[in-house]
Amino acid sequence: MEYKILNKINSPKDIKKLNKGEVDLLCSEIRNEIIDVVSKNGGHLASNLGAVELTVALHRVFSSPDDAIIFDVGHQSYAHKLLTGRLDRFGTLRQEGGISGFMRPQESEHDPFVTGHSSNSISAAYGIYKAKSILGGGTAVAVIGDGAMTGGMAYEALNNAGAKKGNFIVVLNDNKMSISKNVGAMPRAFTKMRNRKGYHKMKFAISNILLKIPVIGKPIHNVIFSVKEAFKTFVYKNNIFTSLGFNYLGPVNGHDTESMESLFAIAKSYNRPTLVHVVTTKGKGYTYAENQPKDYHGVSAFDVQKGKGCATNKSYSDIAGEALCQLAANNKNVCAITAAMTEGTGLQEFAAKYKSRFFDVGIAEQHAVTFAAGLASGGMIPYFAVYSTFLQRGYDQVLHDAAIANVPVKLLVDRAGIVGDDGESHQGVFDVAYLSTIPNVNIYSPCYYNELKKMIIDTADKKEISVIRYPRGVENNNFEGEISGNYTVCSQKGSKAIVTYGRIFSNAIEAQKALDDTDVIKLNKVYPIEDEIVQLLSKYKEVYFFEEGILSGGIAEHIGSRLIQNNFDGKYSIYAIGNEFVGSSTIPSALKKYNLDTESMIEIVKD
Repeated sequence: MEYKILNKINSPKDIKKLNKGEVDLLCSEIRNEIIDVVSKNGGHLASNLGAVELTVALHRVFSSPDDAIIFDVGHQSYAHKLLTGRLDRFGTLRQEGGISGFMRPQESEHDPFVTGHSSNSISAAYGIYKAKSILGGGTAVAVIGDGAMTGGMAYEALNNAGAKKGNFIVVLNDNKMSISKNVGAMPRAFTKMRNRKGYHKMKFAISNILLKIPVIGKPIHNVIFSVKEAFKTFVYKNNIFTSLGFNYLGPVNGHDTESMESLFAIAKSYNRPTLVHVVTTKGKGYTYAENQPKDYHGVSAFDVQKGKGCATNKSYSDIAGEALCQLAANNKNVCAITAAMTEGTGLQEFAAKYKSRFFDVGIAEQHAVTFAAGLASGGMIPYFAVYSTFLQRGYDQVLHDAAIANVPVKLLVDRAGIVGDDGESHQGVFDVAYLSTIPNVNIYSPCYYNELKKMIIDTADKKEISVIRYPRGVENNNFEGEISGNYTVCSQKGSKAIVTYGRIFSNAIEAQKALDDTDVIKLNKVYPIEDEIVQLLSKYKEVYFFEEGILSGGIAEHIGSRLIQNNFDGKYSIYAIGNEFVGSSTIPSALKKYNLDTESMIEIVKD
């Protein structure tokens, strides 16, 4: 698509020359390009549309890459990509071999840090800032949403950075949303700050005048505003940021580039940590996304004119939510926890029906795990529904706060396995490997909806830490037999065995139809590994283990070690993900790459 302004932008330097009318047109063109590409490729829409003017203003005041700009999570960095020389590649967004939906240093020098998970931008930016202050040149800016401010790591960084002098800047992108509606005390505090706007217009005007005066303007500005800040603190008392040592500027309209540029210039002039409070509207400029920001956070391809269609097929997440509602109806001790992912984990019905037993703790997975352990210790039956990639943050809490005392928390690990287009930071391929290192953890892996529902219901009364992991998307129900017990043998009474678990069992069943002399063994309970499984596999001449997870530390390695100890003298082969991160691609393409699809299984066993 040809654009009057955007096609001329090859680097952030080009936008510094634009007048007000051209800046407004550029913002409009950026929105059109984002909507066009995301409607074809899928991606994060509402968050990016809300951050367009903010991103333009940042690049007009700061000088990337000398000034590092880090977007927390990075799912709102599409405008940043378009302003930093990636327009010609933007059509490949989230495609195999294309550009990432998040910040990636290997993609551009303007992406100073890998992003994908929440609440780490201030830590990363402060580290980069300190490196620059030691080595010379530039500053660093962390752009963090109010949703990400519910994560504790952000406050660890604020506490560290606020104690020091220096021109370190945090931009709070306040849109009253993360993925689900923000909860807790922090959003209320931001709302209170948003309502104190009276004196800001005069402050911007005075600052602009003073900063334009040669030589003496900046010193006068700094003296006046130091007095002003002292007076403001006396009148308004402290907010949380000033209490942590930050100079607080704002709130400012996040869709008014001139006002933001004025405020960013002021922040850049201070020799102290500064937080700039910017108020934006998620989904800005696209009516459907503005009206339904939750539904347009992450989208698949859609019709721009008609908006996003509603999904008609139930997903694993939906089934998990239904099972929890069924449990809660019959057991008043059952409760559900989410970390700002109510819709993503299928808990919206539970949240509506059982409000007193539903807990959205914000983007705080560590707290969620320990909170669940506390609930369980108090007699409740807590189910924490969390994406596999985000549970990584709660590893220590699973180990220390739940496993040592064997507190019976229940972890519903959504998006387990390969998730596709979101790439390296969101793949759920590590959970089995890291959770199987922890004593007292029991891991279950259903393939079909009926299994998932049964496992959730059956684990309610078990006095154990139960982990039930299931993939993204919908089931491929192609098995007519009965799946029961800790493992299931689909037998031809062969001398070869395919062993697997989870979603790709459906691929193994299809492969078996084209193979002779081959049994398929499904692990329903993945870990701990029972002696019975090892003894069963020892009888085969050839065992092929297919695992949709990381090879190192995976179940295939565990079983292989046990087979050696059991003097297995047959052939044992493992097909899993090697020592690498899985990039963006479709799920079928990734499964084929790692030999986990039906055709690969057939070829491997035949050969």
